[in-house]
Amino acid sequence: MKNWIQAARLRTLPLSLSGIIIGSAYAYHQGFYDYRILGLALLTTLGLQILSNYANDYGDGIKGTDANRIGEKRMVAAGVITANQMKKAVILTASITLVLALLLIYVAFGKENFALSMIFILLGIGSIGAAIKYTVGSNAYGYNGLGDLFVFIFFGLVSVLGSNFLYTHFLDWKLVLPAATIGLLSVAVLNLNNMRDIENDRIAGKRTLVVKMGLENAKIYHFSLFIVSLILMLAFSKIIKMTSIPILIVNILFIKHVDTVKKAKEYKDFDPELKKVALGTFVLSLLVGLSLIYLSKITF
Repeated sequence: MKNWIQAARLRTLPLSLSGIIIGSAYAYHQGFYDYRILGLALLTTLGLQILSNYANDYGDGIKGTDANRIGEKRMVAAGVITANQMKKAVILTASITLVLALLLIYVAFGKENFALSMIFILLGIGSIGAAIKYTVGSNAYGYNGLGDLFVFIFFGLVSVLGSNFLYTHFLDWKLVLPAATIGLLSVAVLNLNNMRDIENDRIAGKRTLVVKMGLENAKIYHFSLFIVSLILMLAFSKIIKMTSIPILIVNILFIKHVDTVKKAKEYKDFDPELKKVALGTFVLSLLVGLSLIYLSKITF
């Protein structure tokens, strides 16, 4: 059990919940709330993240990409879990996640909104496929420098806008700003992972964006992710007249992180920063979520 928990990579799970928290809190601010949607959305998101981690462990493991990796041990590469066992775990996790997604869609739309249900069923299947295809298969998009784009779309836009739509059944353009913020910060976590693994990935033929642009350019790219995310979230707080104090507090902590990345000389120096950014993004979502709830009480 310990090996399976480690393969699930618990430190990545809070990041996956950030978008759901923002989307749900904003729905509450809009006057919509359903604890069933909240619970099922959180469980579905956790399922997708664990699925992605298992599939990543399996895909990189069978391709030999993780043979000399820095940081957290991968189970298939280490021989602790066999590739066949991990493949079965991927199938099982995908099945459980699909059931959770279908329950979520039914609770959100019922029998009356068949068209919306079908759209979200296709979106759910697409999310499961994206979680698996990051490293699995001959055309895994994580090996072709597309990981950043998919993380931005699914961790940011789909997570925030999609979860909010489950409550409201309409899109609010203002929510694109925090959705993009969460997406960019999630990309920052992936970028740290890829900066840490740049040499190993290059040898294994994994053409991540970092491998393509080089380490120094990847650092500049990393800084820009935080600058743009800060601007977008501040703009959102200004538009809806929400306090910006929580945003500034978290970004003060991010400044120290950016400075650490700038000064990093060895690849192993990037590894501890993954957890900091993941937890920082989670804390940001919680503080913004609480601010939205507080603001809604004043408004209502």
